[in-house]
Amino acid sequence: MPYTVTPTTLPDVLILEPRVFEDPRGFFYESYNARDFLQATGIDCVFVQDNHSRSQRGVLRGLHYQIEHPQGKLVRASHGEVYDIAVDLRRSSPHFGQWAGVVLSAQNRRQLWIPPGFAHGFLVLSESAEFLYKTTDYWYPEHERILRWDDSRIGIPWPLDGAPILAAKDAAAPFLDQAETFV
Repeated sequence: MPYTVTPTTLPDVLILEPRVFEDPRGFFYESYNARDFLQATGIDCVFVQDNHSRSQRGVLRGLHYQIEHPQGKLVRASHGEVYDIAVDLRRSSPHFGQWAGVVLSAQNRRQLWIPPGFAHGFLVLSESAEFLYKTTDYWYPEHERILRWDDSRIGIPWPLDGAPILAAKDAAAPFLDQAETFV
């Protein structure tokens, strides 16, 4: 099996660890293979967009989601280290408002599957990080929504030293009780 799959505290959010081949020259691994992803996870999806961001230490991006055209995301850090978070925003879910978090780094090569219906964000822990994510739907700015990163109802213990570096839209995001959510 090319991936080891581990459920998080939210059963639909999965950690994928690829099989890595290393020798004195370096390493090789398949970061994504549609057939193997389906076999390992049971999730049949098509990724339509790849995104790549670079951020400095202390940057917190999120918690983002699309209320229409919700995106499933397969995310990983190709350089540096991030604390990655998914929040269940499906009101019909027994896990509504709960979160799962995992450290993703170039060193541990972990990936996180975040299904549609979840908000997503990350905090950069290293000097800088490059973050890659595959999405199951395109970005529609008119449907983008943001959930407040420090909502006490959700209670994410971000590993921060001081205040995070936020985009204006992330700093002004609504709390869960005012946010648009999924059925």
